[in-house]
Amino acid sequence: MARDHRTFRRRSRALAATAAAIAIGGTVLTEVPVSAAGEPKGHDVSSHQKDVDWQSTKAKGAAFVYIKATESHTYRSPYFSRQYDGSRAAGLIRGAYHFALPDRSSGITQARYFVRNGGAWRADGWTLPPALDVEYNPYGKNKCYGLDKAEMAGWITAFSDEVVRLTGRRPVIYTTAHWWNTCTNSSSVFTSKHALWLARYDATDAGALPSGGWKSWTFWQYDDSGPLPGDQNLFNGSPAQLERFAKGV
Repeated sequence: MARDHRTFRRRSRALAATAAAIAIGGTVLTEVPVSAAGEPKGHDVSSHQKDVDWQSTKAKGAAFVYIKATESHTYRSPYFSRQYDGSRAAGLIRGAYHFALPDRSSGITQARYFVRNGGAWRADGWTLPPALDVEYNPYGKNKCYGLDKAEMAGWITAFSDEVVRLTGRRPVIYTTAHWWNTCTNSSSVFTSKHALWLARYDATDAGALPSGGWKSWTFWQYDDSGPLPGDQNLFNGSPAQLERFAKGV
């Protein structure tokens, strides 16, 4: 989700934008997808956004935000604490996410590092469950980090089991349908326990879900720029449902 992890998304977005331009006479508009215009709006940020004007973000209609806390087992965003606390002070429901590098250390090691450095959860109605960002490798050509499908599924399972042991909540899984289908065994074990945060840049709908049994998305990241700082997201439900999701009920 961080800006330096978006090469594949820029390519996909460019193709979608070209198609949209053809469809509407050469004009490309960045807006909330028409199929989900009534859903609560949110965004996600990392150290790239630095000090965010949270009051302005709230005024533009943001209801929630995910904030990058950690990457692998060695990096913690230097802006995390003030982004996390500032968004809460402005009245946003917020949560933390971890960028997975499965070739660097075990799922257990990275889960523990994440929870120690911002990935905790409280049933206070203001804290979204921890999120695992698992996607294309930004640091090498092997998009699956050198793991086969069974090994990747095992890594994600280990991360999830440790997060729920430490926090009481299973992590939301952020991914793309293509990466998930390519790099995991598409086990239905994940879909029955984990909310899906789907990345697909499109102005119409979220498209096909990853294989393995998910029936719907919980969050949809539909663009990497827009009126809110960072990536643009929607929650699949009402504001009241968003609050209940945060509480874990």
